[in-house]
This record gives sequence, C-alpha cells and structure tokens, in this order.
Amino acid sequence: MNKTANQMLIIFGASGDLTARKLIPAIYNLFKGNHLPENFVVLGASRSAITDGEFRRKVVQESRYLEERLTKENEDFITQFSDKLFYEDLGEDYDTDYDRLSKRIADLNNKYKTDNNYIFYLSTPPSLYEAIAKNLCDKGLTAEDDGWKRIVVEKPFGYSLASAKELNTGLHKYFQENQIYRIDHYLGKETVQNLLVTRFANSIFEPLWNRNYIHHIEITNAEEVGVEKRGGYYDKSGALRDMFQSHLLQIVSLIVMEPPISSSAEEIRNEKVKALKSLRLMTDEKVLYENTVKGQYVSSVINGEKVKGYREEEGVDPQSKTETFAAIKFFVDNWRWRDVPFYVRTAKRMPTKVTEVVIHFKTPHHQIFKEQDLNNKDNKLVIRIQPDEGILLKFGVKVPGQGFKVERANLDFYYSSLADTNVMEAYERLLLDAMQGDATLYARADEVESAWRFVDPILEYWEGGKDVNTYGYSAGTWGPENMDRLIEGEYTWRNPCERLTDDSGFCII
Repeated sequence: MNKTANQMLIIFGASGDLTARKLIPAIYNLFKGNHLPENFVVLGASRSAITDGEFRRKVVQESRYLEERLTKENEDFITQFSDKLFYEDLGEDYDTDYDRLSKRIADLNNKYKTDNNYIFYLSTPPSLYEAIAKNLCDKGLTAEDDGWKRIVVEKPFGYSLASAKELNTGLHKYFQENQIYRIDHYLGKETVQNLLVTRFANSIFEPLWNRNYIHHIEITNAEEVGVEKRGGYYDKSGALRDMFQSHLLQIVSLIVMEPPISSSAEEIRNEKVKALKSLRLMTDEKVLYENTVKGQYVSSVINGEKVKGYREEEGVDPQSKTETFAAIKFFVDNWRWRDVPFYVRTAKRMPTKVTEVVIHFKTPHHQIFKEQDLNNKDNKLVIRIQPDEGILLKFGVKVPGQGFKVERANLDFYYSSLADTNVMEAYERLLLDAMQGDATLYARADEVESAWRFVDPILEYWEGGKDVNTYGYSAGTWGPENMDRLIEGEYTWRNPCERLTDDSGFCII
C-alpha cells in the first residue's frame, strides 16, 4: 500500500454544495479508516465571510450529510476531526491577490508540519481555473522546490474540443501535466475499476475479448430523476456533454484498451488515450443520422403522480431542443474491435437508476440445440456499475425433460457479498489517490481532448444539421422507440432492472 505523506488540502469553493455533500464526508471516512497522514489539515477557501468555527459547524457538526455517521461517535472523536478543518475568506472575487491566503497556508503548514505538500482542489466553475492557478503561481504556491504541489479540477472539463484545449493551455501555464488531476467520480467506483481486472486477470475472458467472439457491446446509463434544480445548467449542456463525453467514454476506453505493459498510472492512461483515438469519427451527415438518436422526456404520470416534461422544468427554455436522451452507435478502428458495434445510451427520467455494461458474445456457428427464447440466445457478461453492484454471466443450460431445449441460466457475483470488505466511495478513493500521487483514475490532457474530438461532430450535427429530430418519450419509459433502429438484426436493448439478475421486461410495469 502506498504511503500518504503529510499534506494540506486547500478547497476552493468550500462554501458550496460539493464540499459539504461529497468532499468532507469522503475525508471523514478516510479519517475514520486511519488513511490520513499524521499531519493533515483542510483549508477551505471561498467568498463567504465565515469563521473556522462556522465552517466546521456547517460541514461537520450540523451537516445533514454526516448526521447519521456522527451519531455513532463520541464528542472527542468528532472534535478531533473538526479541528483539522480551517477556513479563509477570499473576499468578493476568486481573481484577487492571494496574499492573505498565502500567509494562512504558510502559518498552518508551520504549525501542523504538513511539509509544504499542498493539494489545491478547485470546486469552482471551469472559467475560474486559470485565474486561480495564476494567483497561486504569483505567490509561489505552485513551485515544487520544497514539497510537492497538485491541483484537482472537477468536470465539466470543457464545453467542446476548443474550450477543453483552452482550459488545458491555461492550466499548463502554471502547473506541469503531472501535477494536474482531472477528477471523474465515475472512475472512483469499484465496479468501473473492476472492468480492468475482469478483462486482464481472467483467462476465461481475456482470450475472448475481441471481434472473433464478441458480437456487440452495449452500455446503459439511466437516471430515474429529471434535471431537478439544474435546469439552467443542463439546458446548456445536455446528455451528450453531461454524461457521454466524460463518464461513458471513460468506461468505453477501459473496455476497448489494449493490455498495458504494467499497472502503473502512465501505462494505463497511455492505453486509454490510444483507445479513445481509435474511435471512428462520424462526420458525414448521413452516417450521423443513421447512428445517433436524441430525445427529450415529456410529461407523464408515474405511480399516480403527474411528472413535468423537460420543457416545463425550472430554468429550461420552453422551446428547448436540448437532449435528455442520447443513444449512439459507433465502431472502433483497430484489429481487436473491427466491425464490432458499440451501443451507448444515457438518459434522464428512465424507469430506474442503473449503469451497466453488457458484453454480447456471438452464438455458436453451428446450432444443434433448440433455444427456448430466440431473442435471448447469446451469452452475456453483464458488469453492473450501479446499483446492486456485481457481475452476471448468462449461459445456456438444458431444460429438464425430454429433448435438448436450452434456456439461459445466471452465474452472479455481488460486491455486497464481500461482508468483511469496506468498499470505498468514489470521492474517498479518488481523494486518497491524489494524496498519494496515483493518477491512474484521473484523466490526462490528451485523454480529455481525444474524447471531445469524437463527440464534437455529433454535437455540431445535432445543433445545426438537417433532418435532426428530437424525439419525445414519456417520463418513466425507456426512451423513444426510434432508438431501436440503431441495433442490427434481431437484437434489442437490454432494459435493466434495479436488481442485477431480474430479466428485463419483468421488473418495470
């Protein structure tokens, strides 16, 4: 296990929701699990005029996100954790002189012996990244002459390829690439990381992981909720930018990538970049029309309650064409995946919240047994990312009785069955990795740009191409019927259930 050096975590935007909801609970779990170094402090920095004590009350003592966990602890333990948290008011603007902040960092560093090791976590809009980096650099806080310095930035990392390049250029003026950690909380999920282990640690799968044995690959990311209070943001983003470009293409890269030379961060990231670069770009309007479907949820009644349509949501343009549903079919141009279609969809207001990868293996070339269900005759490997995290293998068995009728049986594994194992939450794992300098699960500059290079032509077509339709689908359903035209032959989408082993079509009425 890597050693975690003494250090200070400086959170910009510390008065915001992410800090209270995700970051402080993750740090608390690390503290509880004895993963933090002996000398460790957190300094929140934001534009709110609050004291250290008020900050501690907000994010720890009176936090609804920690309430349940704190009831199990005594006052001394809670105080011991709270005393590691401090706050500095930046004034009216993030783009200001950081003289006071610099002095506060130096004072805390000297008092708590954090060895000049600093992580700057930017929980702010991307438009502030360069300004914050410049102001830190002006005070000498980015130099690694004495202690290491790292910067963590949140998604969205760019709105397009051009803006992603601009963000990268802005950060590279003040930080080296090996100091920059672009966080994607999806990669912190154990089941996402398990894609690598499933592939490369099992001889029953590794030799089959290619076009000779795999018919197609399907990825579904479904959310039960609508846009909630994010209507203003979401209407400028849409499903393709919000989920596909970042989270889902990261999952695609883990499926597509070649075996890395070793398990080191750089070797894994090298292969992920090569995988993203091998995605076949779609630039022809006819190809884009045939291989993409965009949709938007409309009002419906779910469990007796009327649910708003997307255009009725707060902050959304009543004439909006922004997609809440996106389905893409694409190919990978390398020897391993040549002519294997990938089907990826993501949407709001689905019947259930679920993310999973389905590997559809080819059927035997010579069929000698009669299948019970012709539409379910392929072997499937289902890797469930959330919820009911686990792995399901579907294979053929004989139906009892005379003859040789075949039906599908399940072989399954659940993370919940590992009773003695504490599975870290995504931010918990990612923060610890950043503290230890392990960038495996963080995106590199060329990785982000490669993802945008694939997505940009689709966005441009959807925003200005001819014959582009935004198909309506009722809230609480699996999306517009038009998505079925993407899948070739007799195959259909697997509509997953909340429980991994429930067969699709029977769990949701």
